[in-house]
Amino acid sequence: MDRDARAHLAERIAGEVTLSDDPGATLRKWRTDFSVSQTALADELDISSSVISDYESGRRDSPGIGLVSRLVAGLLDIDEARGGDRIRQYGRVLSAGFESDVVLDLREYATTVPLADLYDAVGATEVAAGDRDRVSGHTVINSIEAITRLSSEDFYRLYGQSTNRVLVFTQVSRGESPLVALRVVNPTPNAVLLHGIDEDDLWEHAPALAQRDGFSLAVTNQDTDAMLDELREFP
Repeated sequence: MDRDARAHLAERIAGEVTLSDDPGATLRKWRTDFSVSQTALADELDISSSVISDYESGRRDSPGIGLVSRLVAGLLDIDEARGGDRIRQYGRVLSAGFESDVVLDLREYATTVPLADLYDAVGATEVAAGDRDRVSGHTVINSIEAITRLSSEDFYRLYGQSTNRVLVFTQVSRGESPLVALRVVNPTPNAVLLHGIDEDDLWEHAPALAQRDGFSLAVTNQDTDAMLDELREFP
């Protein structure tokens, strides 16, 4: 397990909870991000689940830094016991030089896989076929944060080890901004997946731009957490 990634993640979570205007809601966000129930976290810390429930709902005053540290350590200990997927995910994003609010997941696969299999896993519909039908990794980014904060060089780093991957943009309304942003990036990924819209909502020029640059374009309206869970288990 990457101890630096764990320490950095622990510091980030504790800081967000402590400085939040609604510490309970922030704690709940991180707990659900780790797919840990209130009962499981309470059992890990040997406290009543009602204590965690009371803090998350605001029925108790904000937890002190000591309790926050225990809660964070409990989440990370549970993740490590399950194999450390969330900590490793954060470590991959961190090692690539990004913040986790920009890059939500970045993975390389052990082998190349059919693009169609990934689309099936996340309920995606292909709206433009690309020149390549296999991928060896994926990067999931918050489209708003990425487009407003990343340079063209940063966009290229989103490819990780290879452009032979799916670049997933979340929080998309029409797809115009991601497709225009990719016009300044060379080379392009094998595929682009726009998350949060149906085919009927897609910017009318998006398929033509994808075909011009040779990458597959698809859309999905799957729940964000469900999509991330599917991708973390894929292939």
